[in-house]
Formats: sequence, structure tokens, C-alpha cells
Amino acid sequence: MALQGPEELGEPVEESEDLDDQDASSISPAEEITLPPGPGGDEETEEALLLPWDRFSAWLHCICVVGFDLELGQAVEVRQKYPPGTKTSICYLSFPDSNSGCLGDTQFCFRFRQGSNRKTSLGCFLETTDRDAPPCLKREQGHYYGYVYFRQVRDKSLKRGYFQKSLVLISQLPYVTFFHSLLKIMAPEYFEKQEPCLEAACNDIDRWPTPHPGRILTLPIMGVVLKVRIPTSYDKPGTSQLVQSAQSDSMVSIVLPTIHEVDLFRCFYPVFFHLQMLWELVLLGEALVVMAPSPAESSDTVLALVSCIAPLRYCSDFRPYFTIHDSEFKEYTTRTQAPPSVILGVTNPFFAKTLQHWPHIIRIGDMKQAGEMAKQMKVKKLKNLKTLDSKPGVYTAYKPYLNKDEEIIKQLQKGVQQKRPSAAQNAILRRYFLELTQSFIIPLERYVASLMPLQKSISPWKSPPQLRPFIQQDFMKTLEKAGPQLTSRLKGDWIGLYRHFLKSPNFDGWFRNRRKEMTQKLEALHLEALCEEDLQKRIQKHTEVETVDLVLKLKDKLTQAEREKLPVRPGTLEKLRAHIEGVILTLPEDLQGILHKPTTL
Repeated sequence: MALQGPEELGEPVEESEDLDDQDASSISPAEEITLPPGPGGDEETEEALLLPWDRFSAWLHCICVVGFDLELGQAVEVRQKYPPGTKTSICYLSFPDSNSGCLGDTQFCFRFRQGSNRKTSLGCFLETTDRDAPPCLKREQGHYYGYVYFRQVRDKSLKRGYFQKSLVLISQLPYVTFFHSLLKIMAPEYFEKQEPCLEAACNDIDRWPTPHPGRILTLPIMGVVLKVRIPTSYDKPGTSQLVQSAQSDSMVSIVLPTIHEVDLFRCFYPVFFHLQMLWELVLLGEALVVMAPSPAESSDTVLALVSCIAPLRYCSDFRPYFTIHDSEFKEYTTRTQAPPSVILGVTNPFFAKTLQHWPHIIRIGDMKQAGEMAKQMKVKKLKNLKTLDSKPGVYTAYKPYLNKDEEIIKQLQKGVQQKRPSAAQNAILRRYFLELTQSFIIPLERYVASLMPLQKSISPWKSPPQLRPFIQQDFMKTLEKAGPQLTSRLKGDWIGLYRHFLKSPNFDGWFRNRRKEMTQKLEALHLEALCEEDLQKRIQKHTEVETVDLVLKLKDKLTQAEREKLPVRPGTLEKLRAHIEGVILTLPEDLQGILHKPTTL
């Protein structure tokens, strides 16, 4: 299906002269409320260094409008600079499949691979703003999210008889609830007033503060003010830190208690008798496909699956809405090898046949309000799934490692009978998954912490000691006395579950991250030990060459600490700079001049 080429596209919003020349005084500046400082640097200084459109780019990559043309099919009508090589993917992923029949307004999201890995001018700054984010909310490096507001209404003036258009926000941030809320404000205005209101929205966003974890932000957009807080990795899991600020909230229109969490109970309601099994499948990185009647239900269910193992990050690929036009279609549907570790959300009936060789298939029907009792369904054999019209349920031959937890099912069923609010049901289910994941991960955390060398083994004049290796047998031995049975009532084959998990992408991603954090901690402790030494006394026995070599090594240490944001005690880097300066001053003036010159990275 032919698509418009770049030369035929409308004027890009980002490059519009109106955007750059608009009077800044006409746009309300975003209000920023800073909480007590956490373990970070001087963020206000960094914000002051931002250039025009840097703030916009910290939140969004671009905004696209995708329409349907009878001759061309899906086509981008208005856009900023979308990621290279992704136009076709964005076009097809921004529209529901034809069988969905989505009349009215529909919201969903998709995720696709980044076309190229080109570094942006914001790269270093974004790493700084990202460092305190919890693992599941860190900026995606290899993928983009597309947040879609699709409108389909009857229009007799059009040949097709329908008005069909999508407003799409492309971002590397996984803030699904926030961006869906943003689209509810932007899209109706756009469909009524067209491009000028998009330019105004871009101006508003470029005046927002950057999304620093731990800050409460009030963000004006098109006459509406959103109040949000970006969570940090230091927050207590399962709690909301959005508190009433000292400043007046009289101007705030919408307060978002979460920027990323989907309604787990609504998403899992059709299959909630199999909650624990689904948790195991996601934890182990098994290949899963969700077949749903619409992209909204498909994307919500995939996002719910990915988030059910929080605070553990899901480290495999996942596609909330996947189509036959996706660039990875052949890669993910080939029968020549085992299905990859990925979760796909699909709506096209074609996939019922194409993916019938996949080991685990979840069939979701229309999501009803949680007022009607779900019927208990047995796990079905895969051969029974022939079409997308098959009955809702879980089709798999998988046998769970853990015994079924009847208590959570009874608790949720009782809530349905008593008409407990959906938000309360969601909170119960989210806490259940959180406690289950924590019970599983705590023994791993405890064992990995034991791999850290003792602090007394750190010598300032030797390289930092190495972490001891992760030995599976040694870890398994710890489970007898310090396993998940200490915090979880569930019985079953925990040992088998751990053995399977240790081979999964989720363990690999988790351990890589923990090893990086611990290695940086060792570097920080080594640096602190070095700063406590009397270097002036030490260099009295050094030759001139040895002293210069020491200065160069100390400068390398300083550069590394600043680049990697090592978790050193306050004042450590200032002390190191003073040490470097003191050592340089002991050298002849010609060498002082050379060593005082800034190093080029």
C-alpha cells in the first residue's frame, strides 16, 4: 500500500517559523515544586543549560497525525521529525485493524524498535535525569512508544463514509497513563481546530520542566493544568508520593496519582483464575501472545502482563499492539525456530493461524465492567485454538511450579459480589503481585549482596577488588534456610522456578544491573578511601614522573566519577579536586602549566 513520501508531507510542526517566533509571554510557564533533594547533582544548573526544544525532546520525540486516504491508505499528514526508517510502522500501528470496528474514540499504545542509534544532543543530560528512576520507568534506549488517540465517526461528505484519523505521541518514556491523559486533552482540541492548536501544545510542552524523578510538577497544556510526580527508585513500592503541596493547587485541573500503572484487575478480569500462572510465564520470559478484539484491550493487557512482575523489570521485547506490517513480523512468526522471548498483543484474525505454534496464548474477550462474575475456565489445550473467535481463556500446556493461590481468587470474587470499587480491586491485585515478586527476588538480592567484597579489603593504592562470581549451586543452598518461604505462604517447586528463572532474559537483565550498581559502589568506596589519604606525604618519596602519573590517574578517577555519577559521599569530589591541585603545585611550573590545561574527552 503506497504511502506519501517526505516531500509530500505537510509542514513539520517542529520547524514552523510560527513556533520559534511566538511570543513566549503568551504561554503560561510550568510550575515546578521540588521535593527535598535526593541523591543527585545540581539539576537546576543543568536545566539552565537547555536549549529551545530541549525540554520538548525530554518528553516527546515527535507528534504525528495519521489519516486514511482511499488511494494511499494510512498516511502521515502532519508530523515533526519521526525516527528514521519508522514511517511505515507508525502509519500502520496508529490504526486499528479493520476487523476491530472501533467507532468513536479509541486510545491504545504500541512499541517499536528504534530505526537508528544516533546520539542526541540531550544524551548526557537524559542519563542524568534518568538515573534515579525505578527500573521499569527508565527511558527506552532501543525502542519508542507510540501513544494513539484514534477517532472514527460517520461522515457522509467523505467517499469512504467515515472520518478516520489518529493523533500519535512518539516518546521513549513508558508513561502510559500520563500520555493517555495528555491525549484526552490534546486530541479533541486538534480534531476541532487542526494544526494551530498542535503548535500551541508544542510550545506549552517546551516550557515544561524535564521529567526528573522525585519532583512534583504542574504542567500546563492547552488551558488545562496536569499535576504529576515522577517516581524514584527510592520510593517504597506500592505507595504514592503525590502529596498536597504547600503551594496552592487552585490552578490544577487534573491530578494523576500514577503516570504509568494500568488497571490490572480490569485487564486480568477475563482470566483472573490463572493470575499466578501468568505471573510465572512473564517472570520466566516465556513467549506469550494476547489475542484481543481491539488494540485498546490488546495493549492494556500486554502492559498489565509486563507490569505484574514489578519492581522487577521485564527485560525481553514486548509489543502492546502488533500487526502484520510490523518490521519484525517475519522474525516473530517464523516456524523454523522456537518463538522468541516476547509478548505480543494482536487483533487480526490472521494471527490465530500464524501464531498457533506459540506455546502460550491468552484469548481476551470484550472487557466488561467488573460487576459481572467471571466464569472459572480450565486451561485449554493449544489445539483447541483455531480462530480468534475461540472462547476467552489461556491456551497452554505449561504446568506451574507453584501451587495455586486460592486466597487471592476468593478475595477478588468476594469483591465482585460486594461491588467493591474497581480501584480497590486493582490495589489488592497490584499488592498481591508486588508481594509475590518481592518474596521471589529477596533471596536473590540477599545472595548477590554477599558477593560484595568487605570494605576493609579496599586499599587506596590497589585497584578496587572484584565482585565474587554468581555460582548457582551456592545460591540454591541458601534457599533452604533463607528462601521465599520466609515471606510467602505459597507452596510448590520454588527450586525449579529459580532454576528456570536463572536461564531467563529477566535474570540476565536484573543481574547485569545489580552488578553494575555494585561495581560502581566499589569504585565509590575506593575513591573515598583515596581521598582520606595524605597525598602530600605520599609523594615526598615519588619521583617527578611518578607524581605526574599520580595526577593523571587522579584526574581519570574524577572524570569517571562525574561521568558515571558514582554514589560517593557529599564533598568527596571537592576533596579529590583539592588533592589534585595540591599535588600539581609540588611540581615545577612548566609541568604545572601542562597539567592545569583541561583534558579533552
